[in-house]
Amino acid sequence: MALLLTACEPRPTPEEVRAELTRRIPRSVPDRADWARDIQAAFAAQEIEPSVSNLCAVLAVIEQESTYRADPPVTGLPQIARNEIARRAERLHVPAFMLDAALDIRSTDGRTYAERLAALRTERELSELFEEMIHRVPLGRRMLDGFNPVHTSGPMQVSIAFAERNARGYPYPRDGSIRHEVFTRRGGIYFGTMHLLGYPANYRQPLYRFADFNAGWYASRNAAFQRAVSIAAGKALVFDGDLLAPGAPMDSPGATEAAVRTIAPQLGMDAAGIRDDLGRGRLLAFEDTALYRNVFAIAERKAGGALARARLPQIDLKSPKISRRLTTAWFADRVNQRWKQCMAR
Repeated sequence: MALLLTACEPRPTPEEVRAELTRRIPRSVPDRADWARDIQAAFAAQEIEPSVSNLCAVLAVIEQESTYRADPPVTGLPQIARNEIARRAERLHVPAFMLDAALDIRSTDGRTYAERLAALRTERELSELFEEMIHRVPLGRRMLDGFNPVHTSGPMQVSIAFAERNARGYPYPRDGSIRHEVFTRRGGIYFGTMHLLGYPANYRQPLYRFADFNAGWYASRNAAFQRAVSIAAGKALVFDGDLLAPGAPMDSPGATEAAVRTIAPQLGMDAAGIRDDLGRGRLLAFEDTALYRNVFAIAERKAGGALARARLPQIDLKSPKISRRLTTAWFADRVNQRWKQCMAR
């Protein structure tokens, strides 16, 4: 999937891109023109190639994550929110009676906070309620400051932390914080498009971008590298795309790093060099490292043939919103099916 526009290619006009999007968005969506406008604007602002494949990739994620609702409802959200608050209070040793008393306070709209919790439908409502409770409820700052339970939101369920890290160049006037912008259609599409398509990758199928959207940039490439490490070193590994254990000291590396070190003599590298190359695991440049090239060379000699440079990561999805066993592979396959439907429309 090509990304950046090049000078030698004719650029479709904004009107042509919006018309193409309107044709590809399901007819059951009542405000197709508005969705098309915001998607086209995101592509233009980020200079991403508006190919049919790329447009359908964004549409497929939107359909999977929100069925074209900027602030989609979440089943069971009141209980999820109440449980998160209770767990937070328990960790901070706040007695249950004090929590109940705090939630019985009248909020700015006249209802108690307990009543508003019980009526929650969307993550935007939950986020706004937490922000108000932090400032108005006794013990609010102690219990909830820095603990907004909403980490992904908007029509593409993009990470709020990702949006905050990549806010520079955001083309719209901000309606408050970047967190607030992610809950809007325009903001959710802008950052979701960036997360999906805003990085170069050598994938031959969009399936692996869909997995990366769920697991992080280059997770599919890194999972394939982990398989090569497993073959080269003869060590069983989980192919989850995480090459380094966060914060691991040099004398206690994570599983992938430890496996690589067992073949360090064959690689002609020391522990520091191995860690340095693994540290490029969220960059395209990792593929240019001696570690990447040599691990695949050793593994392919052992395997007796070429190995894939991308595979679906082995990750179980965990969230208070998820009530059944789901995986990154499941998510990627679902989005890929929607992409195929969009391409055929």
